[in-house]
Amino acid sequence: MVERYAWWLIRWRYLVFIVSLLIIALAASGIKHLTFTTDYRIFFSPENTHRAAFEELQDTYTKNDNVLLVLAPKDNQVFTPQTLDAVEWLTNEAWQIPFSIRVDSISNFQHTYAEEDDLIVEDLVIDGKTLSEEEITKIKEVALQEPLLLHRLISPKAHVTGVNITTQLPGKRPAKEVPEVIEFSEDLVKTFEARYPHIKIYLTGMVVMNNNFPVASKQDMSTLIPMMYLVMIVMLGLLLRSFFGTLATLIVTFFSIVCAMGMSGWIGIVLSPPSATAPTIILTLAIADSVHLLVTIFHEMRANAREKLEAIVESLRINFQPIFLTSLTTLIGFLSLNFGEVPPFRHLGNIVSIGVAFAFIFSIFFLPAFMAIMPIRAKPEKKGKVQIMDKLGSFVVKQRKTLLWSVSLITVTLIAFIPKNELNDVFVNYFDETFDFRVATDFATDNLTGLYYIDYSLSSGEPNAVSEPKFLNAVEAFANWYRQQPEVMHVNTITDIFKRLNKNMHADDNDYYRLPEDRELAAQYLLLYEMSLPYGLDLNNQINVNKSATRFTVTTQTLSTNDLLALENRAQYWLAENALPSMITPGSGTSVMFAHIGYSNIRAMLTGAGVALVLISMILIFALKSFKYGMLSLAPNILPAAVAFGVWGIFVGQVGMALSVVAGMTVGIVVDDTIHFISKYLRARRENGFDSIEAVRYAFHNVGTALWITTVVLIAGFLILSTSHFQINAGMRLLTAITIALALILDFLLLPPLLIAIGKKKASSA
Repeated sequence: MVERYAWWLIRWRYLVFIVSLLIIALAASGIKHLTFTTDYRIFFSPENTHRAAFEELQDTYTKNDNVLLVLAPKDNQVFTPQTLDAVEWLTNEAWQIPFSIRVDSISNFQHTYAEEDDLIVEDLVIDGKTLSEEEITKIKEVALQEPLLLHRLISPKAHVTGVNITTQLPGKRPAKEVPEVIEFSEDLVKTFEARYPHIKIYLTGMVVMNNNFPVASKQDMSTLIPMMYLVMIVMLGLLLRSFFGTLATLIVTFFSIVCAMGMSGWIGIVLSPPSATAPTIILTLAIADSVHLLVTIFHEMRANAREKLEAIVESLRINFQPIFLTSLTTLIGFLSLNFGEVPPFRHLGNIVSIGVAFAFIFSIFFLPAFMAIMPIRAKPEKKGKVQIMDKLGSFVVKQRKTLLWSVSLITVTLIAFIPKNELNDVFVNYFDETFDFRVATDFATDNLTGLYYIDYSLSSGEPNAVSEPKFLNAVEAFANWYRQQPEVMHVNTITDIFKRLNKNMHADDNDYYRLPEDRELAAQYLLLYEMSLPYGLDLNNQINVNKSATRFTVTTQTLSTNDLLALENRAQYWLAENALPSMITPGSGTSVMFAHIGYSNIRAMLTGAGVALVLISMILIFALKSFKYGMLSLAPNILPAAVAFGVWGIFVGQVGMALSVVAGMTVGIVVDDTIHFISKYLRARRENGFDSIEAVRYAFHNVGTALWITTVVLIAGFLILSTSHFQINAGMRLLTAITIALALILDFLLLPPLLIAIGKKKASSA
């Protein structure tokens, strides 16, 4: 059937060429529907419970996506007329940042004090450049004693200060809103530095982190991907030794990528930094299909002196089934990413699966027709010449017992190191030090405040009860407990305002710097204070509408997911033991969401990889018409990923959100080598009547070169991508490259001895 199909393709090769172009045009037209998002929320599906809690909290109060401008005077003195003037100017200008809803700094901090029987509420710094030394000293004293400012907007040494801009992005133009904020902020920074050259300014915050996701993708697309393409083209040319073979491979991969991206646009997939790398993965996978066909074509022409058309037909006959099986199993492997809980990795799996399907179609439809049209030639090989793969096959056969035991022992030993891996992540470290955001964030954390926070909505249990002394005392106790934790940098709580107001309303007597003991009195203090606040600096970000709950925010150092979750677990224990029942609520926030998603995603991905392996095994048992060989294939399919994680445990020991998808992703890739080797082995036994030893030699001779070429090209491509400065991509690509390399080693050194060990000495039938 395949032979008839092959001759049909050759007969209608020009029509096939035209039909292929029509398929491309139709599928590629969907590219115009592709959109790219810069929102970090894309990592969390709408049904994610932690995202739901986070958005509910933001809807109750205000969103806390922010831009943080950190000011570091070169003389290490914030409280000077020049620097205070700079802070005032920047605070006023920051209101112009698009979508800004609040600006906080030491200059516009609403300082309160008593004047006779009146409560005065005003900016802490007014016209800073005209202030006397005595006035500045008083302002400094107030700022360094104010819990709402210290470790948030002013450092304890008073050498660094910050201006925090809270934004509320509409979400109507997600691809443009964040860049608009960043562009304005960067222009503001340039203007500031020109106006105040004595101050170094750093730009960080959640909005800035959002923007760095597409920035990282663009950097890779402009540097690493062209380099990867060039390296792979050169390697294909050298290994295939054919211009038209290399050209055909590139055309098939290009067609596959364009169709995959176009179909993704048609079905509404939203691109993000992880899923935007799909074209590079499709490129590497599509090459494998083409290489197997081309290597056999040139082998038949060079070694067996076949005519071009006969060689094409024979190549299709030999490779059609294994290419179909490898495409199907690869597709299953990538579809298993849908078991994960991170939408960008689901999208990655779906896009690559579409690309793999198109790569198969173009490999067995377009490529043979194209090669039939092209004027390809191949010089016959010298008779008696021994190929490298023949030598390797002879070595493996001769040393089969030694290899079986030694490779098995090494494999088991490396797998034993898997427990050394710790499921851990630091989402700020997704970006290395080449990103200004990372440098600014590290500086801010070391000198002023952190980017990690845990939010709570602490409920009093009834409307207008936020002023209830019993509730306020419980909130204050929670704040004091958190301040004793070594990981915590700042606690933002409404109780600090109540204590200050109580002191103010008692003639600024420090003995009254405590919580009010009467609910009605506390409510009056709060009302008087709120009525005095200027527009944009109200308490809507801390107290809900019916005054039944308050926002409680804890800022921490840059923590790993394990450390952050451990801190939150301790907080939950404290709440259960000491707080009011109405106050018991889980912590929320961006850092908490990222901390939880790693754990849940790896569990889901292990399930997905298991399901993929079961499906692949069933397919192989059916396709190979042998339960024994289908089950045998499990070993070289499971072991590469297991050994790779063992190696990772030795040298790295940290597995984050991105690496959790590698097992599922590589299952579909590594099974390719196994299928091609076993299919050639079984063909030798069933068609040629070879015994197990000769069948192994036959497999090395006929498929070893193709496996070597595809693996080297794949590894080269993934290793180039592993140099990305975006660690989600870098780590995932490096571990994938290690897994693919181990797959080839095991398929060459472990699989053949296993086949010989379970195979009969002689074939049962010819």
